Amino acid sequence: MREFILSSTGVSGMTVLGASTLNFINPPAGSSIDISFIRHWVGQVANVNSVMQPIQLVTQVTAFPTLISATPRRVQLADPNASTITGATNGAAGTCGINASSEGAGAKTLWWPDSFNVVNGYLKVNTPEERDVIPSAYTSGVGLWFSVAPATLTGWTWGETFAEIA
Repeated sequence: MREFILSSTGVSGMTVLGASTLNFINPPAGSSIDISFIRHWVGQVANVNSVMQPIQLVTQVTAFPTLISATPRRVQLADPNASTITGATNGAAGTCGINASSEGAGAKTLWWPDSFNVVNGYLKVNTPEERDVIPSAYTSGVGLWFSVAPATLTGWTWGETFAEIA
């Protein structure tokens, strides 16, 4: 099992545009690789007020969000292989990105609703029995999505750890 991180790391304290997709991963078409989510997290450094923030895992069919291209990083530094998922701005099959500037016209389907206090941050760690899995050649991408605009738009960091399973 090869593990990767897709995150806003490297850009400290990002600004979001409101109700927006933070991370988006779309499995490759014609592939036998499943994507298994291990962990999701969100943190905020610009707000000291105790405010609850809704967050959701959603699936989305075409048209996908417009994203900032981001390349998944290996969890195991000794792993010589790159992810089969590549960074892109269009959310197409086999790509991923962060911090959507536009949500696209594709319908979002709720997969996992949650909320968190912005002072404490968000952390969802899936045990192996509870892992969120996107089957290979799935026709929808998966987004970590602020369903409601946060009270403070600046100072955000987030990410997901996922495994590629053949």
